[in-house]
Amino acid sequence: MASQKILMPYNFTAYDEKALDFVIQTFAGNKDVEITLFNAYTPIPEVDMRESPIMEKLKNNLSLLSQKNKEQEDELRAVKQNLLQKGFSENQVRCEFQPRKKDIAAGIISLANNHNFNVVILNHKPGKLSHFFTGNVFSKVVNGLKDTAVCIIS
Repeated sequence: MASQKILMPYNFTAYDEKALDFVIQTFAGNKDVEITLFNAYTPIPEVDMRESPIMEKLKNNLSLLSQKNKEQEDELRAVKQNLLQKGFSENQVRCEFQPRKKDIAAGIISLANNHNFNVVILNHKPGKLSHFFTGNVFSKVVNGLKDTAVCIIS
């Protein structure tokens, strides 16, 4: 069992790439590390499709959203492959691609607690005005986790 269990939420942004570079530079080659890439996608709602033009259009839109989720899952696997090429072994890297049930911070906290991660690596995009009203993910995660190191890459 790895002594460092690292959770890295990944949402396909340039900031996530910076955090990934940090993980590679810091942990590549260390056999005592396990990394879990985490992405919470918006689940596609179940809709009763009756015979109507509006429902047919909705069905097409839901199909496009479903395809987008599949593409993101494939991209997450590509990120895993990148880690494997940079010095991690197959048994050191996992992907968690889950439907979003709560807000992102609550999902991260729940996953970190349920799977005993001892390090969470987050990125931080400074300066968003909306964070003033809603709070940002990293502050919610930092306040919500106990006995877990949180590394914030900005």
